[in-house]
Amino acid sequence: MDKVVATAAQSVADIPDGASLAVGGFGLAGIPWFLIEALLEQGARDLTVVSNNCGVDGAGLGLLLERGRISRVIASYVGENKEFARQYLAGELTVELTPQGTLAERLRAGGAGIGAFFTPTGVGTLVSDGGLPWRYAPDGTVALASPPKEVRTIQGREMLLEEAIVTDVALIRAAVADRAGNCVFHAAARNFNPIAATAGRLTIVEAERVVETGALDPDAIHLPGVFVQRVVPLTLDQAAQKRIEKRTVVADAQAGRSR
Repeated sequence: MDKVVATAAQSVADIPDGASLAVGGFGLAGIPWFLIEALLEQGARDLTVVSNNCGVDGAGLGLLLERGRISRVIASYVGENKEFARQYLAGELTVELTPQGTLAERLRAGGAGIGAFFTPTGVGTLVSDGGLPWRYAPDGTVALASPPKEVRTIQGREMLLEEAIVTDVALIRAAVADRAGNCVFHAAARNFNPIAATAGRLTIVEAERVVETGALDPDAIHLPGVFVQRVVPLTLDQAAQKRIEKRTVVADAQAGRSR
């Protein structure tokens, strides 16, 4: 039951080329920084990444993107990543843009063993009708477009069928984990991390703090250890390394300075 792995490098060593990854985090909040860096060093390529967004330029999943390691992304938006946008528009990257709530539910459904579900989100748009550009050709034409989806009337509303997502691997970050893999997330980091974790056949957690099994209050656990196979403890310095996606400074009139 002890799932602790000494280093991030050891934890990702067996991820193969062509693997699909569910990656937790939102923007730069709660992303598995060191698992991503370890995977970058490991060298796996032709990866399919399922994440709310694909990091930012020079950070997070943006590092894998810049090295050409990612071939397909399923995400809800491009975000602040200029290289992501460039690769997509240049036809170098397949991108399946998905409504954010739908993406979250596709991951949750995958973890719950539900094959598909109906949702009203996207009815009457290219999401349901098909034709969203998934990949462009170098000349700017659409090389691959999304297919149409089944639409039914359920309880008086039109709804479209969305398939669940299950990935080979999930990479997530927790504030606290015990040695059995039970996890607690802090604030905004409890975004896509729990559902990404359940969607992975192999789930690897980098934890800011690792405690003995039994130390966590069962009622405080956000992710049961049954969904986790490997736990990587971070050092104090690593746990403290957190970036802000956009720093905003406002004038403090009373103090006469910015804060």
